[in-house]
Formats: sequence, C-alpha cells, structure tokens
Amino acid sequence: MNSIAQPAPTRPVAIGVDTHKDNHVAVALDGLGGRLGSLTVPADSAGYARLERWAAEQGAIVAFGIEGTASYGAGVTGFVRRQGHRVIEVSRPDRRERRLHGKSDVLDAENAARAVLSGRATATPKAADGQVEMVRQVKIAKDTAVKARTQAMVTLKTLLITAPAELREGLEGLPRTALVRRCASLRPGPLTSPVAATKHALRELARRWLALQVEIRGHERILAALTAAVAPALIDAFGIGPDSAASASSNRGAVVPRYRGTTVR
Repeated sequence: MNSIAQPAPTRPVAIGVDTHKDNHVAVALDGLGGRLGSLTVPADSAGYARLERWAAEQGAIVAFGIEGTASYGAGVTGFVRRQGHRVIEVSRPDRRERRLHGKSDVLDAENAARAVLSGRATATPKAADGQVEMVRQVKIAKDTAVKARTQAMVTLKTLLITAPAELREGLEGLPRTALVRRCASLRPGPLTSPVAATKHALRELARRWLALQVEIRGHERILAALTAAVAPALIDAFGIGPDSAASASSNRGAVVPRYRGTTVR
C-alpha cells in the first residue's frame, strides 16, 4: 500500500528565521502550516551553509522569511539568495502579539514562516551586494562625518562665547572658514592659564573640522563615481546632486520626482 504522504524533496516548505547577533533560529513549516522542525545555527558562513542544507532537506523551499534583513539578518539573507532561494522580509511581532502568544526565538521563527505561508509578508529586501551596497556603505561614512563636522563647529562656537575676552574679541565676527583657519593656527603654549587652555581647545576643534572636511570631500568624490556607474540618468537630471543621487540610487526601484518635465527611473 502506497503512502499518501509527500516525500521530503518535493514537499513545499517555508522557512522562518529569527535573527540575532550571535546565532539564528530557523523553523520549517509544510504547506499546511505543520511544523517540521527547528534549528539553531551560529551567525557565520558555516552556520548559513548548515541552515541552507537543513532547509533543503525539509522539502522544496518556497521562500525564507527572515527578520532583520538589513541588520542581523543581512549575512544569512545574502547567503541564501546566492543559493537561488527567494527571501521575504518579515517584521518582528508587535509587543501585543508577543504578550498574547509568548516570546521565544523558536516562536518568532515560526511566526516568520507563517507570515510567508499566509501571504502576510510580501516585502523583498534590498540587495546587499554590488555597487548599490557600495554606495550605501560610503554614504554612511560620509553622513557620520558630516554630523561630526557640524558638532565640532557647534562646540567651537559655544566655547568661543565663554572664552576670555582678549581671545574672543579677536575671533568674533569672522566668516566660518576664516574662523576655522585662525583657530587652527592658534599657539596655546604651556597650558598654565585659562587663555592657553581655551586656545588649545579651539585649535583642536578647528583641526578636527578641517580633517573632517577633507574626509567628506573624499567620500563625495567616491559617491559621485559610484552613482554615475549605478544610475547615470540621476546625475544628469536637473536639480539632483551627487548626494541626492546616492540616496536615490541606494533604493532601487524608487521614482525620482520630475525635473524639467522628465521623470527619471
């Protein structure tokens, strides 16, 4: 008498993955929502390979539902994609649902798989490879440098407000660039007085600002070159500079607003 159960290699399965910094937990569900098993693997290349092999042993993989595809799940997302599997981004359960149904990594992974089976989760995570990812990484470095440069200038000007009068009066009213260069050239000498200490602080803040300025310009040159390769039409569009183009090109599929009657895609 033949069994009516489907053999594992052809049985459709959904794999849910709850991601963490050090390890990932996966649960496999069959097409009817029955749990087939669970697995915990380290969050490294060997763990990703073990997870993919285990998933393939459960049946014909419909998709991986992965939480945190842009953070802790980025590595496993990229790995299973390179093996030819479909990945769906799954949101973490809200607090109310966790209170009602309990909280565990296995339950979270199972919920991720159920979100795939039910069609509740449909988002495709952004690709974290190629030139688009290169643009994103360089832009992160540039944005943090810009933030640090702004903070350096705010701190410098705040310190100048409370500086000794003989120092403050010689620096007040200068344009930003002139102020930075003047402060960067201060010579505090031995730090034996408030004036000397203030000169030292102003000089270091100004030199930090100048160093960050050089760093930011370097990032901008790289972003301009990368964006020109990824989305040359954005660079040519009226009103879009390299920084805006980099932001847009890191989100493939986005539609850029019209400029001079032209829609750039």
